[in-house]
Order: sequence, then structure tokens, then C-alpha cells
Amino acid sequence: MTVDLRGMRCAVLGATSGIGRATALALAEAGADVLVHGRRSRDAAETVSEAVRRLGGRSRVLMADLADRAAGDRLVDEAWHVWDGLDAWLQIAGADTLTGPAAKLSFDAKLDALWAVDVVATLRLTRAVGRLMKDQGRGAIVTMGWDQAETGMEGDSGELFAATKGAVMAFTRSLALSLAPAVRVNAVAPGWVKTAWGESASSVWQDRVLRETPLKRWGTPEDVAQAACFLVSPAAAFLTGQIVRINGGSVR
Repeated sequence: MTVDLRGMRCAVLGATSGIGRATALALAEAGADVLVHGRRSRDAAETVSEAVRRLGGRSRVLMADLADRAAGDRLVDEAWHVWDGLDAWLQIAGADTLTGPAAKLSFDAKLDALWAVDVVATLRLTRAVGRLMKDQGRGAIVTMGWDQAETGMEGDSGELFAATKGAVMAFTRSLALSLAPAVRVNAVAPGWVKTAWGESASSVWQDRVLRETPLKRWGTPEDVAQAACFLVSPAAAFLTGQIVRINGGSVR
């Protein structure tokens, strides 16, 4: 089945790299217009936006630090008015506490970052855009969960991501009820996906991924992106309030 998103106006938050970038490009390949959100690097955002245009879609860049509530509110307002409304909002953005300087932060500092971006920004922005979509009479929202939030994983990162992504997944189910029947709300819950952290993971982690994944490979950002595109498409018209685990069959 080919997903056809021609004529759809989409916004992807966290679109400059990883799953967000792959999602923006997959939407464009399916015919959608895509607003590209970035936080720090306008150059990276413009690169993705230009790639969208090369694929035939309209595109604009919007910059905002999602940890700043006022900036998030402005982002929703700006995004909504670029093309006089939106058909899909994909909240892929999340705080990176696994790579770079942030990996050395304390547990409390990582919790603050994840809570502000992954939880608070997701709740506030999707509620705001969801109300606009409901008034418009249609729309689809995708949030970002984690497949092990429901089963748990040992260690600081497991505790942090289970708490924050578990909150997002629970909220997604409730928002779907609040916005039905006009607006559909679903979450993607990736498993072991080879983004920046996976590229440099030790052999111990590489072995663990293969051991825990029945399909015997890492997931890719494109695997998640294709599922996200499906969820906002007309092909998923009877899906809402769902957590779609994209994890190669892992049952952990």
C-alpha cells in the first residue's frame, strides 16, 4: 500500500536529524507540504527544508526551543498560520541526554531536560494544536513514545525514559478521547533504533540489540518515519488512541 499525502499540510517537530528528519522527508516523498522545526541549527533545518522542496512539497523553517513554554506557544501560532491551518502535527522532538555533553549531566538535570521537552512541551503543544484542528474539523497528531516504557529497563536511562515516555503514551490515549471524532491522536513507540547513540554504542549494546530483537537488526529512522506517515494518512482513518510499537518484534 502506498501512502498518499498529497495536499496535506504537516509540521514535524525535531526535524533536523534522526527520526524527525526521516519523517519530514518521508512525508514529502508521499506528497505532503512540511514545516520543519529546529532548535539550535537553522542551517540543518534549512537543509531538510530544501530537501522537502526538491521532493516537490512546500516547506518553511520554524525555530523554537521547546523547553521555553512561550517559544512553544509562538511555534504553534506561527505554524498554524503559515498555510492557514494544518492537517498533521508530528511531535518527534525530544531532549538528547544520551550523547554529547548532556550524557554527563546528573540524573536530576537529565530529568529536568526530558520532562520539559518530551513531556511538558508534548502535552501543551499537542493540546493547543489539537483544539485548533478540532475547530477546523479534521487533523491527525503523532507523539513519540518508547517501546520499553511499559515493560521497564534497568539503569538511569531506563528509569528516565520509562517515566517520561510512559507519561506521553498515557497522555496520548487521553488526548485521543478528548479530540475525537474530528482529530486522531496516536503514538509511535520505537525500540532499538540506530540514531546518534546507536551509531557509537559498544559491542555489548550491539549484541543486546540483536539478542532482544526477533528481526535481528537495529531499526532505522526510516522504519519509524514510515509508520508515522501511515498514522497521519487517510489509510489510518479508523486508528486513534493507539501506541504503535516499532521494534522488530521485541516483547520486552
